[in-house]
Amino acid sequence: MAATHSNPRTVEEIFKDFSARRNAVIRALTTDVDQFYSDCDPEKENLCLYGYPNDSWEVALPAEEVPPEVPEPALGINFARDGMQRRDWLSLVAMHTDTWLLSVAFYFGARLNRNERKRLFSLMNDLPTVFEVITERKLLKDKHGVDSGSKSRSGTKRSSDEHAKGNPRLQDGSYVEEDEDEHGETLCGSCGGNYNADEFWICCDICERWFHGKCVKITPAKAEHIKQYKCPSCGTKKGRP
Repeated sequence: MAATHSNPRTVEEIFKDFSARRNAVIRALTTDVDQFYSDCDPEKENLCLYGYPNDSWEVALPAEEVPPEVPEPALGINFARDGMQRRDWLSLVAMHTDTWLLSVAFYFGARLNRNERKRLFSLMNDLPTVFEVITERKLLKDKHGVDSGSKSRSGTKRSSDEHAKGNPRLQDGSYVEEDEDEHGETLCGSCGGNYNADEFWICCDICERWFHGKCVKITPAKAEHIKQYKCPSCGTKKGRP
């Protein structure tokens, strides 16, 4: 098993750990899916899908320590591989993986206070679940008359009116109304600050997190010429395998 020791303590550190593990397992279930499928041989013993804080993934036997150092992912994912349609099996693995990612994050966050736990969950909840990524479920949502065909997962260019409003878009495609109670759940993916209607915000078309324009050095004028915005974190992953 790869060297994966991590002991994040702050909200930002735990979220970074969560994001890295999430990115790793998503890659296993999408880009590297053929290798993942091959690794999950039903003839082998109980296997688990691990995502690590160094952005790597691995199909391996469960940890021998009892209790384990951190919560363990679902055991025996390989046994169901040949008994289900491939897409259904991957969806099942994705659901178990979402549960595992949350359990690891809140294991590390056990010492956080109430407000910190709420902020941590808000940051994680701003990202699509692994299940949504694998099944493209988010693209099929039909809410409040929003045309699901008008935007893609990678996102479409925001109009100048949308930028000027500064209203964060919810996951169902609608926009937050000018109500501070509803704004409170939207946090900047960079500084973790709360939404403020008086500030310019921009959404990453890759991870779909929202950012203060000032945090990522994007102005409304500059945003007008961006066809697909990638936040600093997603932009640096371009060259990774």
